[in-house]
Amino acid sequence: MQTPLTMDNNPRKILVIRNDKLGDFMLAWPALSLLKQQYPESEISVLVPEYTRPMANLCPWIDNILIDDQHASMVSDALHLSAIIRKHNFDVSITLFSEFRVALALWLARIPIRISPATKLWQVLYNRTLTQRRSRSEKPEYMYNVDLIKYFIETENLIPKKLQTPPFLSFDQDEINRLKSEFISSLNLVNTSKLVFVHPGSGGSANNLSLEQYASLIQHLRMDIDLFFVITAGPDELDEASALSDLIGDVNHTIFHSTGGLINFAKHIAFCDLFISGSTGPLHIAGALNVYTAAFYPTRRSATSLRWETTNQQDKRLAFSPETSEIKSGMSTINIESCAEEILNKLI
Repeated sequence: MQTPLTMDNNPRKILVIRNDKLGDFMLAWPALSLLKQQYPESEISVLVPEYTRPMANLCPWIDNILIDDQHASMVSDALHLSAIIRKHNFDVSITLFSEFRVALALWLARIPIRISPATKLWQVLYNRTLTQRRSRSEKPEYMYNVDLIKYFIETENLIPKKLQTPPFLSFDQDEINRLKSEFISSLNLVNTSKLVFVHPGSGGSANNLSLEQYASLIQHLRMDIDLFFVITAGPDELDEASALSDLIGDVNHTIFHSTGGLINFAKHIAFCDLFISGSTGPLHIAGALNVYTAAFYPTRRSATSLRWETTNQQDKRLAFSPETSEIKSGMSTINIESCAEEILNKLI
């Protein structure tokens, strides 16, 4: 057992690093929740890229946000990041996503306790590590994150609190109801119509369905006459959404081009009846909101449905993958008709 940080087991300032993609950051929320429950008096900071800052601002378990603005040179980058970190005088850092530049910056900042997964050569720059072998994808990513928090708590000779249940993200319900009412009114819909959001963009994440597959899925789902489809698009995804709109023709639908920022997009996701996409940031926002999700994953071991499982309740999520394990086949072997049937039977 490691020597506890303090006699009262209450670290003053903790830094959590999850500075990769939006979806990865959303899968850190259960871990952040546990950390704050365990140490309610501690100041919890996160290191994130600028574009995930809006979601970090929403997280109730984060007290302070540090922005990771990378420099071109490895040396200047590490020194710059170290200087940002050092001035906050952290007692503990917990690296949920480990990379050399961050490990070096934390070591240079001389944080007393530096925790990370024991999966990279630069783990020698940390002084507490946990073997996880995430590449095996034996559990959800959010649980690997939670395990690191539990590891820290247990090395402080404490018993971890019980993990919070979904939702991990919520908004004022009156505000969401008003927003939904305005959205429905703008489209001249009736309130009985169920809103199915379809997000065909991938944002550079794992393999996604083709636009033709999404169109086929929508055509199969339209058998339920009460469904209205909303094709969602981020700021740079309008062309893709428009192409899907053309493919589904006379199906009742609209395009929601999200240009009002991540928080506004998240508030729209909050009132949908079902969110359909690949393993993307918006999918994991939907999961954190505990809305119904239907997600499509490749068979690649690092990108499986188990590894990138959403954080909503188990009975509110469906996951689909290709029927063959051959990576070269991509997503083409997914049976769209059976997926649509399962969605209609279980989620709507």
